[in-house]
Amino acid sequence: MFRALLALLLLSAPAFAGDKKVWRIDSLIATQQGGVITVQAKGAVMSGGWKNARLKLVKSDTHGASFEFIAAAPPSGMTVIDVLVPVSATAQVRARGGSVRAAAEENEMTTQVLR
Repeated sequence: MFRALLALLLLSAPAFAGDKKVWRIDSLIATQQGGVITVQAKGAVMSGGWKNARLKLVKSDTHGASFEFIAAAPPSGMTVIDVLVPVSATAQVRARGGSVRAAAEENEMTTQVLR
């Protein structure tokens, strides 16, 4: 009985609309150790219901790496709280560069890689 109810709830749950850039990025930190750059980003979305915030690697070369700060947006019919909600993400990339750039919907940040 419990499994049937759980399956019904999971099937009726709304699917997420897809990945979109988060609204803004507030901080970006990049450190390098042993050829691996670790990137930490913090920012905000404009409503509740966003899931799975992450940094998507767009480009990596000898100068550094570029990311998009994205998350799964709530579906359009979902009732969500209308307030700024903090989000954060961490990513690692094997690279040797001097800077890291991350882009959100309203802004972008660039930081030097700390060694």
